[in-house]
Amino acid sequence: MTGTAGGVTQVGVVGGGVMGTGFAEVCARAGLDVVVVAADQDGAERGRRRLREALDRPVRKGRITEAERDAALARVAFSTDVKALRNRQFVLEAVRERLADKQEVFAELDRVVEDPDAILASNTSSIPISKLGRATHDPGRVVGVHFFNPVAAMPLVELVGSLRTRPDVLERTRAFVTDQLGKQTVHGRDQPGFMVNTLLVPFLLSAIRLLESGGGTAEEIDKGMVLGCGHPMGPLALVDLIGLDIIASVGEAMYEELKEPLYAPPPLLLRMIEAGHLGRKTGQGFYPYA
Repeated sequence: MTGTAGGVTQVGVVGGGVMGTGFAEVCARAGLDVVVVAADQDGAERGRRRLREALDRPVRKGRITEAERDAALARVAFSTDVKALRNRQFVLEAVRERLADKQEVFAELDRVVEDPDAILASNTSSIPISKLGRATHDPGRVVGVHFFNPVAAMPLVELVGSLRTRPDVLERTRAFVTDQLGKQTVHGRDQPGFMVNTLLVPFLLSAIRLLESGGGTAEEIDKGMVLGCGHPMGPLALVDLIGLDIIASVGEAMYEELKEPLYAPPPLLLRMIEAGHLGRKTGQGFYPYA
């Protein structure tokens, strides 16, 4: 993987949603050249607006200047053609949490990305990396790089290698994430949910079950965990922030392989998703958002 002083200079992203544009923002602010590939032109426009809004926030708070914002925006190009990623050194897949969709992306990247030393990474929060690597001819360069939302603010990245991921790929990924993006890392095992979500998801689903059974209101459950346990945010507010659909997808993926009932999404969560109440991104979850 070539680049200045052995580092990454050209980054690709597949997916213009919250996580994809969050990663693009962090890379652009680190001075890297970024190409984001969205599913269609509307998705590309939404991603561009999302990135602009994300970079406007630190300007308003005095953390970066308008000139720094404009320079970061200029480093990010949006496209609908995956071939735009052919010269990238590090590509992050950040599409929805469905195995078939992610495998399709990795099969395309395997065909398109020209540098055999380029790293193909996934932001999956639950799907084993071995299943994604099977979609490529070289599973050794496929690695899990799980950022947390919001990407710019959260300091942690969970790195996951499959049994076939090469040690040098893991080390180069760690160096990129820590030295160039300024994040800290933990290494998770290649199992559904990895390390963080193996602990977090059952907790969040338990809070939903408690609400569903009438054990407390949303406000009371969250207040109990914030004031009684010192959590910075209540579990139901956190589900709203992450997205109800994301939590359900992660739980379903973990339950499918492990058959642990604690990972199965409760009926209330599924009904809310069917109603379009996905949390902050839709204006309604366990709480309303203006």
